[in-house]
Amino acid sequence: MIIGVLQLLPNTMNMRKALKSVDVPKGYVAVYVGEKMKRVVIPISYLNQPSFQDLLSQAEEEFGFDHPMGGLTIPCKEDEFLDITSHLNRL
Repeated sequence: MIIGVLQLLPNTMNMRKALKSVDVPKGYVAVYVGEKMKRVVIPISYLNQPSFQDLLSQAEEEFGFDHPMGGLTIPCKEDEFLDITSHLNRL
């Protein structure tokens, strides 16, 4: 049993290193968008914007708290999402 756990440790260490390379900077959040579930990192400030609140409501209606990617999944097309976020960038 202990040998089995020790054999997993190197993989766990490698997994932690890999996860660190995709960490999200402070003040940002990662979301998944579109049919291909593209990962997009956005500023947390977007979460308070009315247009983004609409997207969050859609996500709640479609997924509840069970998001298929393990992170916040926004149920809209990628181009629609980019239109909304590009508008928020100009605010």
